[in-house]
Amino acid sequence: RFLQDVFTTLVDLKWPHTLLIFTMSFLCSWLLFGMVWWLIAFAHGDLDHSTRLQRDPGEGVAGAPAGFVPCVTSIHSFTSAFLFSIEVQVTIGFGGRMVTEECPAAILVLIVQNIVGLVINAIMLGCIFMKTSQAHRRAETLIFSKHAVIALREGKLCFMLRVGDLRKSMIISATIRMQVVKKTASLEGEVVPLNQIDIQMENPVGGNSIFLVSPLIIYHVIDKNSPLYDISPLNLHHHEDLEIIVILEGVVETTGITTQARTSYLADEILWGQRFVPIVAEEDGRYSVDYSKFGNTVKVPTPSCTARQLEEDKSIM
Repeated sequence: RFLQDVFTTLVDLKWPHTLLIFTMSFLCSWLLFGMVWWLIAFAHGDLDHSTRLQRDPGEGVAGAPAGFVPCVTSIHSFTSAFLFSIEVQVTIGFGGRMVTEECPAAILVLIVQNIVGLVINAIMLGCIFMKTSQAHRRAETLIFSKHAVIALREGKLCFMLRVGDLRKSMIISATIRMQVVKKTASLEGEVVPLNQIDIQMENPVGGNSIFLVSPLIIYHVIDKNSPLYDISPLNLHHHEDLEIIVILEGVVETTGITTQARTSYLADEILWGQRFVPIVAEEDGRYSVDYSKFGNTVKVPTPSCTARQLEEDKSIM
C-alpha cells in the first residue's frame, strides 16, 4: 500500500533516508546505463585494441577494419562508459566522448537515458521541494500554552487555553476545535478505550473561526452538555484517563498551503483555579505582545467542585 503511492512515501521519509534514496537513484541509473553503453561498445568492437589503433592516422594495423567508426568515441573501458553515462544524463559535455551515427541502438539508448534522467529529476527534486515546504513547518510557529486552566468566567466554570502565532504573516480561515479522549462504556457494556467526543468552545470572535492577529484565550463553558461536567480538582492527576486534544487548522497566507497544529492536555496538565496573565499591552499607540509570559498563570478564587455541583447548589459561589 505504501509503494502504490511512492511519492507520498518518499516525502514522509526522514531526511537521511530521503537523501540516501536521492543519491542512490542517480548513482544506480548512471551505473545501469554505464553498463548498457559498455555492452554496446563491446558488441560493436569498440573495445578491441586493434580497432582503437586503426582510428588514428598512420597507426593502422594489418587485419583491422579500414575506416572503423565506433558507436561512441573514446570509450575504452567500463570506467569511460560510466563517465559517458554521467555526461549524457546530466547534460555535461566535455568534448571527448560523443555518440556517432554508426549504431542506431546507441542513439535509442541515448534517447531512453535522457527521458529516464528527466523523470528521476522531476520525482526527486519534487520530493525535496515538498519536504522543504511541508505545512507542518509553518505549524512550528503556532504555539499553545503548556498548561490549560479551569476557572470561573461569567459565573461558570470554563476550560481555557491560550494560542498564538509567532509570525507576522497571517493564518487565513483559521479554525480551532477540541476533543475529549477517554475510556467510556455504553449501556450495553461495550467498552470504547479511546472514545473521541467533540466539545463546544467559545472564543473572542465567536464560533470555531478565529482571527489570530494576537494571542487568544480559547475557552469551553463546562455545562450539562460538556464531557467535563463531572470533573473536579480531585480528578486532575496523572492516573486519570483523560486527554483533551486541540487542533488548529488554516491556510498559510504566503504559500496557500493548508496547515494544522495540534496539542493535547493530560489531566495533570490542567490547572484548577488559575487564569492566564495578560500579555497584550499598548505602547506609544501600538500594541505589543510579551511572549515571555505566554504560559504564565495566576491563582484566582474558584470553587473546588464539579460544574454539576455548582449548578445544583448556587450557595457554593
